[in-house]
This record gives sequence, structure tokens and C-alpha cells, in this order.
Amino acid sequence: MELLSAVDLITGKVVSILDNEASLLTEVGAEIDEIKLELNAMKAFLDVSDRRSGLVTSNDMDDQWIASVRDIAYEVEDVVDEFMYHFNKQQQWKGKPSRLFFKLIHFPKNMVASHRVAVKLQDINKRIKSIAERRQRYPVSCSESVKSNKQIGREYHRNNWVKNLSESALFLKDDDLVGIDKPQHDLLGWLINKELQRTVISVVGMGGLGKTTLVANTFNKQVIKQHFDCCAWITVSQQYVVTELFKSMIKELHKKAKEKIDPAINLDSMSYRELLEALVNFLQPRRYLIVIDDVWSTNFWHDINIALPPNINGSRILLTTRKEDVASFEFGAVNHILRLKPLSFDGSLTLFCKKAFVGKSGQCPPYLESSASKLVAKCEGLPLAIVALGGLMASKNLIAEWNEVYNNLNRELSENDTYFERLKYISLLSYHDLSYRLKQCFLYCCIFPEDYVIKRKRLIRLWMAEGFVQPQKETIPELVAERYLTELICRGLLQVISRNGSGRPDECKMHDILREFAVSISKSLKFVAKSDGTQEVEDSGIRRWSVEAKEKEMKAASKAALSRLRSLFVFAVDETSKTSFNRLPSGFKLMRVLDLEDTPINELPDELVNLFNLRYLNLSRTRVKELPKSIGKLYNLQSLVMKQTPIKELPAGIVKLKNLRHLIAYSLDENFGAFHFGFGIVVPSDICLLNNLQVLTGVEARGDFIKQLNKMTQLRRLNIANVKETDEKILCSAIAKMVYLRYLLVKSCNEDEQVKMDALESAPPNLEKLMLVGKLEKIPHWFNSLDSLTRLYLHWSRLRDDFLPHIQALPNLGHLIMVNAYEGEQLFFLEGFEKLKVLTIAGCPRLKEITINKGVISGLQELEIVQCREFMTLPHGWESISDLKEVRLFDVSPGLIEKICRSNGMDQQTIKSIMLSRQEGIEAELKVTRWFE
Repeated sequence: MELLSAVDLITGKVVSILDNEASLLTEVGAEIDEIKLELNAMKAFLDVSDRRSGLVTSNDMDDQWIASVRDIAYEVEDVVDEFMYHFNKQQQWKGKPSRLFFKLIHFPKNMVASHRVAVKLQDINKRIKSIAERRQRYPVSCSESVKSNKQIGREYHRNNWVKNLSESALFLKDDDLVGIDKPQHDLLGWLINKELQRTVISVVGMGGLGKTTLVANTFNKQVIKQHFDCCAWITVSQQYVVTELFKSMIKELHKKAKEKIDPAINLDSMSYRELLEALVNFLQPRRYLIVIDDVWSTNFWHDINIALPPNINGSRILLTTRKEDVASFEFGAVNHILRLKPLSFDGSLTLFCKKAFVGKSGQCPPYLESSASKLVAKCEGLPLAIVALGGLMASKNLIAEWNEVYNNLNRELSENDTYFERLKYISLLSYHDLSYRLKQCFLYCCIFPEDYVIKRKRLIRLWMAEGFVQPQKETIPELVAERYLTELICRGLLQVISRNGSGRPDECKMHDILREFAVSISKSLKFVAKSDGTQEVEDSGIRRWSVEAKEKEMKAASKAALSRLRSLFVFAVDETSKTSFNRLPSGFKLMRVLDLEDTPINELPDELVNLFNLRYLNLSRTRVKELPKSIGKLYNLQSLVMKQTPIKELPAGIVKLKNLRHLIAYSLDENFGAFHFGFGIVVPSDICLLNNLQVLTGVEARGDFIKQLNKMTQLRRLNIANVKETDEKILCSAIAKMVYLRYLLVKSCNEDEQVKMDALESAPPNLEKLMLVGKLEKIPHWFNSLDSLTRLYLHWSRLRDDFLPHIQALPNLGHLIMVNAYEGEQLFFLEGFEKLKVLTIAGCPRLKEITINKGVISGLQELEIVQCREFMTLPHGWESISDLKEVRLFDVSPGLIEKICRSNGMDQQTIKSIMLSRQEGIEAELKVTRWFE
């Protein structure tokens, strides 16, 4: 698989070289062509081996041969990158008056470099042929050395590759769940009964059985949110640090309670005793629910019990475990155990069909019913296996294909196999059904720590930087990568955590069992090496290094180990993990990815600008204050991410990064209700020279930047601040030319400055998200052309007239967020808003009433009204909104809250569906919320 990846990368590079100046190729062109032919032949062999019988495990000789070819492919990639470095160096001088002088001075050096590359390629060519000849001399067929996958599964089990389970189910829809009604009924009964003593509830079952899915779905129920004063969800593992768990609990409790942690408190500097005291003081007076996911030992209870006060408020502790001894432990006065069982056959078939026949609404075609039943029987009720197998079969329509999969399963699994063996084999089958590009993308996700929530955009940019994304005509690579992500999700190999307003996945993560499976494969392929920073990495030839720094200083890897390193990720566990980056070892020179997000470093090493091969640099939430002035030497950089950093201005050299596609730099304040909730950076005046740029966010409009935008018609995402009224015509002219634009944020220079955009004749046709921050006299006339708009944010608009009639006809509007946007007393939803699901109205001090006509905003699911102190009554007509799940009121009229608390004829179900804020003098169970997260 890794060979296939390397060959594809090399082929693309070879083509780009052949298309350029022939004078550079006099010594290397023939060698590259010959290597290309040899590697393609080997690729064909490996492709057949990779897919034979769905899974083939070769003997030692085959493994050695494949490893040799893989190492050769790596070497070719390194040599070609070195060649491209010298080639690009000359290209940077192309067209300059001094180019001739440069060529005369550097000609000998370039000749030596070209000759060195040619010699290396000649040597590689000889070794490739030697490998092929050796293979012919000792022909051992892969098919003669096939191990049973049952044996492979047992070997993995002996190596303990399956460690933890933390199912990413916090955002699963009820429609996606099967067979949980009875256990959830029991669970809810124990959680919200009248028992006042602190109660511990254990949910026990084997990995992949759906423990976390059940608990997460229950945890998200509205009745749970209303019953408890505060809730927290923490995931543990076999290895944990008690103080880190305490910090996680404190953060989670405040987040769920919508309360800010005192800015004066620095959790990272607090001792064990201080953290313990803070937890106990917070929980003691409250009815709390703490979910502890994936407990492996009763020792954990001894460590955490002291932080969970046994108050008489009806508090609950809910834990999931695979271990019967943990579930049966005597936790306290009141204990309950829920033992999950495998799904029934009917339930299994229903879940399978939901995944295998998505386009057919989960209905199995009659001609496949028999095959589906036989496949489902092999899963023996294990939900994770059923989901994986359903995702695999979703792309297969022929009976012959279904029979082939069944025969493979039937051959490899016996009646005596354990659930884990079945799960592992089905996972292997799903993995080997992927194209080699998708295999790379899947394996790449294990580079992140256990239970890490991965942002969609970050993952897509990383895949692009690694060269995993196949170029396609008339389709940008970002969209190609998004299709890869969608396929992995549909196959059940990645799980969606949250979606954006357009319905696209926003965050995802790997199931822990699948992650350990990916880690095991990645290690054998030298695809990813993982460490905690406390030991040196000696394994030579590693391509990607993921460091979860747990100590104050990260130990360096040996020079040999880094000689081929392409990617480095550093995940700092906490504030004390001050990773040392004063120098980069010389072996980093071919690096493609440097991801330091959340790493507490203060400055970048001088050697950074020598990483000519770097495609991705992530400095988000670091303490870096400035970029090197010679940043322009990073000629191949595609993504530069600097969210939440002290960087205020970009150096002039940034405009030399001709391949840059994503420039992301902004800082957000936690007070989203304030006008200045975000800050941008200053960019050089000739930023328009970056004609490949797709994303430009967090930029201050200084100098002639607005004029420069006229030349940046290729932008798809633009976030611009400090805009003045006088910029209207130039800004609108520029936006009108951005036909690909999907996201636009325009923020005026202060709260009294108008966001004037009437000069825009029509909006970009693909605009999906629009955020206007600043005063508006009226809704711009071009709003009626926003047919693709799904999210609209009006921030500090202070409109005086009811503006809803001007936006009610937008056909795809799903989110409408208004913050200090309206100064009137009444709002009327008279018609339209057919797809509106989320409505937030905040900071409207004069608003008293909202009227909703019957049938209007009938699909609304969340309604939030914040800081509207004159708001006297619930919206007229809100009872007719059948899909409404949450109503959140914060800082509204005390009279309204008193009315709700006294009931005054309102039924109890209505009261239970409303979340309120605490108001002085009101004795009731009320909740706190914020207008925006």
C-alpha cells in the first residue's frame, strides 16, 4: 500500500519535471523514466497481492521483498524532492534582470546537484532491478503463504493492539440507533428516580457492543439536562493522570453549565489539592451527573471518588466498562448494573440495512435479502461489526459481490471465534476494500491522540499536504478530499461528532478499536511512529512522527530516525509540556507537515525557513509572536494556520508563497456579545500576488488592501475586518467578481460605522454563510438573491424596522443568528423560513414580543433568546412548532420567568422544554446559557 502511495507521488512529480525546462533534465530524465516503469510494474504486483481474497498475509520472504520495494520508493521520493528544490530555486529567479548573473554564479553548484541526483537515481535503478531479479530466483507465491485471518486476529490479540473503547456517539441521531429502547428505559429510570443518595450506575459489555452509544444518547436527552444542575463527560483509558482528569472535569462542568471559569484561575498551575478543592466546592451544593467512559480498573474509583461528594441531592455517577469486576465493585450505598447484550437478529438486520442501503431508505432489495441475512448472522449481534460490514456492502450491488464477501467471512470465521476476532476480521475486510488513497487517509487519522476530535478542514488540508489527494480536472483538491472523508464516514471507519449549518461533517473521530487497528498497520508500514516524548525514537526511516508530550522537555529522536521524516505532530498534554524547539535537526529538510497546534512554544527555530518541502504549517494557539522575515523561502507551502496567536502582522515575504491556498489568522474573544469579539492581522499590500489562495480569514483592512481584493477573484472564503463606509464601492466591486465565494465575513471598524454594501448588484451565487458585523440602515437589496445561503449572522446591525420580510424567502436558510441586530419592539414571522432550524436573538433591549404565524418556521429545532430584558411573554404561536426541541431564555424579563415558574396554567411538559437563566430572587431550578459558542 505504501509503495502505491509513493509511486503515485513520484509519477506526479516526474510529469511536472518533464513538462519544464529540458536543460535541467539532461542527466536525470532517462533514469526517472526507467524508474517510473519499474515502479509501476511493482505497483501492479502489490495491487494484486493487496486485494487477493480480500486479505493476504505474505510469508517472511514476501514481507522482506515488499519492504525493500517500499524503502526504494521512499528513496526515489526523497531524491525527486531534492531535485525539485534546486529546480524551484532557479524558477524563483525566472524573469528577473539578475537571473543571468544568478545562473553564472550558481551554474557549477547546480551542475553538481544535478549530477548528484543522477548518480543517486542510477544507483536506485540498479537496486530495483536487483530486487526484481532476486524475486525471480526465489519465487514464493503469496497465495501459498496465506495465513488464516483468524490466526492474524489472535496474533493481534496477543500483542494487545485492542486497548480502549470510547465510542464517538455523542451526536448520533435517534434514527441511527437500534435496539436501545429497553436498556435506555432502565437507565433513565435509575438516573432520574427519587433516590436522593449519590448513586453509581455501571454499563458493562464487550468492546463494540454500543455501551457509549447508549450512554451518550441518554446523556443528550433534554430530560437529563433539565433534571441535573450540572453534567460532565470524561473519557479515561488504561493510562491516565488524575490531575488531568480533574482539569477536564472542571472545564466540562463549566462548559455544560454555561458558566465561565474565573479568568484569574489558571488550571494548569493548580496543584492536586487545589483542583480537588475546586471540584468538591463546585459539586457539593449541586445535583450533578458525571459520566466516566471506559473504566478499566477499580483503582480508578479510589483516585476519583474523593472528588465526587456524596451529597443528598440525587447526584448520579454513570460509568461504562468492559470489565465485570469493575461493574460489580461496591461503589457506595446505591449501585445499579446494566449488562448490555448483543442485538437480536431482527435488530441486527435493521441496523445493517440502514448502513448498506442508505440511498434506499434502509430497505433491502428482495434479490439481496438472503445474502444480507447470511452476512448479518456472521456479526452475531455486535453493532460495531454490523456498521462496518454495512458500510462495506453499501458500494456493492451485484449478488456475486455479496457472495464473495460472505464466502471470505465463512472461510475465515468459525463458530468458536470470539466477538473480537469477528470484529477484527470485518474491520480488516473493510480496510482492504478501500482504494490505496483511502487507506492512506484512514491510517493517517491514527496520528491524532486517542479520543481526539478532528476538524474536517484541518484533516482535508493535511491530506492535501501529504499528497494523498488525486488531482482531478475542474475540481479543486479540497472538494476531492471532502469526498474521501464522506466515503470513510459512510463506511463506518470514521464517526461524525458534529455537523455545520450546511449539514457537512464539521468534526469527526476514530473509534478506539479502529484506531488501534490503524496504529498497528501504520507501525508495520513505517507510516506513523508514535511516542510520548520521553524516549528517543531510533526506528530509522519513519515518515511521520506523532508526539504526545507528557514531560517538560521533549527528547529528540536520533538523526538516523529523522532522515526521512515528512510530518511532525506535537500534542502538548498540558501547560507543563513546554516542548523544546530551539533547533530543528538537519534530517527535517524534506518535511511536508509541521503541526504544533496547542503547543506552548514562544518562538520558531531559525531552521524553519529551510524546509523547502513544507506544505502545511500550523501554529494555532501557540505563543509565537512573529513569523520569520524570510518566510518566503517556504516556496511549496499550501496552508499557513495561525488561529489564536499573538501574531499581529505578516512579513512582506509572505507574498512569495505562490502555492499558498489557505491563510488563516484570527483571534476570538470569549465575549461574543461584544462588538470587538475577534481580531485580525495586517497583511502586506501586495497580498494579491497569491493567486492560488482559496481561504483568507482574519485580515485587517489596512492601506490599499481593499483594492487588492479586486485581483483575488479565486477566493472561496474571506474574513475581513476594519472596513470603513468609504470602502463600499471598491469592496462590492471585488466581491462581485468572486464567483466561487462560499463564506463571507465583513466587519466594520467600530460599532458606529456602517457596513455599506448596497453597491453590490448581486451576491456570489454559491455564498453559503454570511456574517455582517456593524451598523446597517437596511437589509441590502441583493439579499433576495442568496439562494444558497444556509447561515446568516447579523451582529450589531441595530436595525430599526422589522427586517424579517426581506429574508423570509431565502430557500435554504437554516441558521439565523441576530446579536444586537434589532432595536424594535416586535418581530413578526408571517411566512417563509421553510428550512430554518436554529434561531438566536440576543442583545435586543427593546424587544417585547415575537409573533409566529401557524405553519411558519415549523421545522425550527432550537430557539434562544438572550439579553432581551423587555421580553415579556413566550413567542405567540410557538406551540405549533412541532420539531422544537429546545427553548433557551437568558437574561429576559423577570416577570416572564416568574410566570413560567408559577406555571399559570401552562402545562408541565411546556415548562420542562424550556431552559432558563438564574435571576436574582427566583427560587427555582434554572439553567445558564450563552448566545454563542
